[in-house]
Amino acid sequence: MKEVPTRCWCPELQGLGLGLGMEAEPPLYPVAGAAGPQGDEDRLGVPDGPEAPLDELVGAYPNYNEEEEERRYYRRKRLGVVKNVLAASAGGMLTYGVYLGLLQMQLILHYDETYREVKYGNMGLPDIDSKMLMGINVTPIAALLYTPVLIRFFGTKWMMFLAVGIYALFVSTNYWERYYTLVPSAVALGMAIVPLWASMGNYITRMSQKYYEYSHYKEQDEQGPQQRPPRGSHAPYLLVFQAIFYSFFHLSFACAQLPMIYFLNYYLYDLNHTLFNVHSCGTKSHGILTGFNKTVLRTLPRSRNLIVVESVLMAVAFSAMLLVLGLCGAAYRPTEEIDLRSVGWGNIFQLPFKHVRDFRLRHLVPFFIYSGFEVLFACTGFALGYGVCSMGLERLAYLLIAYSLGASAASFLGLLGLWLPRSVPLVAGAGLHLLLTLSLFVWAPMPRVLHHSWILYAVAALWGVGSALNKTGLSTLLGILYEDKERQDFIFTIYHWWQAVAIFAVYLGSGLPMKAKLAVLLVTLVAAAASYLWMEQKLQQGLVPRQPRIPKPQHKVRGYRYLEEDNSDESDVDGGGEQGQGDCAEEEAPQAGALGAEAAGPCRKPCPYEQALGGDGPEER
Repeated sequence: MKEVPTRCWCPELQGLGLGLGMEAEPPLYPVAGAAGPQGDEDRLGVPDGPEAPLDELVGAYPNYNEEEEERRYYRRKRLGVVKNVLAASAGGMLTYGVYLGLLQMQLILHYDETYREVKYGNMGLPDIDSKMLMGINVTPIAALLYTPVLIRFFGTKWMMFLAVGIYALFVSTNYWERYYTLVPSAVALGMAIVPLWASMGNYITRMSQKYYEYSHYKEQDEQGPQQRPPRGSHAPYLLVFQAIFYSFFHLSFACAQLPMIYFLNYYLYDLNHTLFNVHSCGTKSHGILTGFNKTVLRTLPRSRNLIVVESVLMAVAFSAMLLVLGLCGAAYRPTEEIDLRSVGWGNIFQLPFKHVRDFRLRHLVPFFIYSGFEVLFACTGFALGYGVCSMGLERLAYLLIAYSLGASAASFLGLLGLWLPRSVPLVAGAGLHLLLTLSLFVWAPMPRVLHHSWILYAVAALWGVGSALNKTGLSTLLGILYEDKERQDFIFTIYHWWQAVAIFAVYLGSGLPMKAKLAVLLVTLVAAAASYLWMEQKLQQGLVPRQPRIPKPQHKVRGYRYLEEDNSDESDVDGGGEQGQGDCAEEEAPQAGALGAEAAGPCRKPCPYEQALGGDGPEER
């Protein structure tokens, strides 16, 4: 039997092993303080025993490559930014999908007369539903007053988390459907709509800027930390991130149809029953499904099954909360958050209104309004007045899935902005919607006829393509025009507030004839496209927009981060970085007498973090 050599790691046992005839091997790592093979000095002539220098014992790893480690560090940072974008996109998709799916299932169940009488008696469920919809659609009108204050107070990430939690609260109240549960939760949901999507838009824009910083860290080191990056430098990353975000967002319309496909469709009557008294569809229709049967359920779903479905939706909403909380990083550094809050709450309240003086925003307002019109028209006007009126309620889910998949896939068409002028996606989406709107003006499908269903699915998918180009183009345009971190939350608040105003207008005009709805949609679309092209022409002529001045931060609590007179995050325009260097230069200059020393003032001693990075104060010079 072959003898296996024994490895020995201790010097004392190695000597014992030699006496026993065992093969001895040198230790894997040199022992600190032990004499080397050449006595007390190594090959370089440096003592290797107890008198060895401290740097030789605890110094840096000899093969350490600082440039490689820096590259790996910023690669991890970039991966973290991509993780933040995916987590925020998935969280928004799950949140909005759960909200739309629950609201759709709830309104269909409450519409059925038999369900209301058997389950709730004389509780007045239609009146509760109307007040609930009023709370969801009316409350966002006041969002312009409080959204910037909430975003600055809580921070962008925590505002997203709080708003997603309010959506989950709305889902939880459906376990016990009463006036005092549904209506207050609907009002709270209406208050959270604009803050959620404004903070989401701000978050995606900030991630693109941070990705640029982590990708061009060498240029940042050469320019200095106070130097702003070139204007428009983050635009390519913004296009990619907005395409990812809206591809996830538009999938929420497909996710919202899962409760209907796997649960509610088994209880619905077919189109011959529900559309028995419907005589006109499409452009000839009035209101919302005039003549639609009051009973749409063949059998009533068991309460146990409803609780299971609502529990699944609640679990998904809770998962979205955890996704935003655990995987979304901060949009700003802590010092930047302090600076954003320290401009004064009165100024934060006034700045959204002061931005109206900017002609770019005034020209984009019609597009903001149309952006709200077209989404709600696709989900209500077209889906109900053309789809359900012709193919029945049981095919509503598949029609909205066609819209969702078309919009999700077309969101990546926004990447055409990497090679084409930025106006191309917006104008292309508007042109596509213009053709579809004119086609819907002259088309009135027959009720209970399925042979033209493929036309409805094609129109839904093409409308989704136009919606994706519209949403992606608008958000990207705002992120490029207003790339200052001090303004982004105000700009996205204005954008989503106008969307909420448009949705409220659609809610008020839900009883109008279909031709009137299409006419309003067409006029708004033409005005939006013309106003946008006019804005681009002004910018090409070199007209400078008038922007409100953002006040300097006024810090009441001065920690070690704010020992300097000027704001450390101030841009190079105000000369904040140069002034700090001038103070240190005065400190280095020879000063004559104590009076001169008092006039110059001492240079700030670096904090421990700066000392660890290699900064040296006046004492070390």
